[in-house]
Amino acid sequence: MGVIKVENIRVFAYHGCLREETAIGSDYRVDLEVKADLKPSSKSDKLSDTVDYVFLNKVVREEMAKPSKLLETVAQRIIDKIFSEDKLVTKITVAVSKINPPIGGDVEMVTIKLSEKRKK
Repeated sequence: MGVIKVENIRVFAYHGCLREETAIGSDYRVDLEVKADLKPSSKSDKLSDTVDYVFLNKVVREEMAKPSKLLETVAQRIIDKIFSEDKLVTKITVAVSKINPPIGGDVEMVTIKLSEKRKK
């Protein structure tokens, strides 16, 4: 088993429960970790035998571009899409952070983190 991480994916998006959040947008950070059997690719040196991190970044960007009220919803969409499009992935952990959230205080970021194993 192996791990592929795509960390600190920076995007600008329009998520939130407040009208202002969906109108003016905000900066976000996404950290993604997937588990898969990397032995075949370590021997074959073929991209087709591994999880393509270009694909992972693309999924994050596509799902972050769809406005949602909750970060949990966005994170679950990322998980669902990766599982549906890449059969090598066995487990996903995704953390979505809103940078400088409008919560009335000096807060750097708010983060939600979801993990899920592939259902057999």
